[in-house]
Amino acid sequence: MSAFLDLKAADGFVCPAYLAQPEGTPRGAVVVLQEIFGVNSHIRAVADGYAAAGYVALAPSTFHRVQAGVDLGYTDADMQAGFAITLQVDALPAPGVMADIQAAIDTLGLAAGVKVGIVGYCWGGLLTWRSACQLQGLSAAVPYYGGGMTVGADAELQPQCPVLAHFAEQDHWIPLDTVRAFQQRHPQVQVHTYAAHHGFNCDQRGAHHGPSAELARERTLAFLAQHLG
Repeated sequence: MSAFLDLKAADGFVCPAYLAQPEGTPRGAVVVLQEIFGVNSHIRAVADGYAAAGYVALAPSTFHRVQAGVDLGYTDADMQAGFAITLQVDALPAPGVMADIQAAIDTLGLAAGVKVGIVGYCWGGLLTWRSACQLQGLSAAVPYYGGGMTVGADAELQPQCPVLAHFAEQDHWIPLDTVRAFQQRHPQVQVHTYAAHHGFNCDQRGAHHGPSAELARERTLAFLAQHLG
């Protein structure tokens, strides 16, 4: 069962979020953070996939503070549009979109009464890493190819919950040497790399790599079961 609901952040801002419910008693809850393309059909399918695995999944619209209703595909024009919106979101005064993610965490924790994890892809992977380091109420975090998290100030952040990180070895956006440096800096983080390109999890992108996506999902579900079960 799925539907959209409204999340209210601490500053009073309201943003929509896609909710996917499992059958029966949930084994945990997962916040799903979008790529730069909005809460589109792929992200909704990802949330549905976590629900099928037994988790309440909630995907907040992390673009909503600057543009409502973003639902992009994966063309070059869509990518340029998504990058432009991302820059606007990143330019918001602190805490900006992090307040909406905290609202998602709080909503799941209160409504489902279970432990909450967070999973994010691309830009959402970076936000997942920041959430693991800065937000409250998380028991696990899984960033997929989070652009920016391996360099600069973000690489210096310290996680407050267990983290499993997936990266692509052929990622033009995230050089592998920065991933190795991140791994050395954060030995407590489980880091896996895959013989694939950025975006390998998304079956709507040319970079999709089925074997890597499946292996990463198996590892993610095992990690969530360990820390949310």
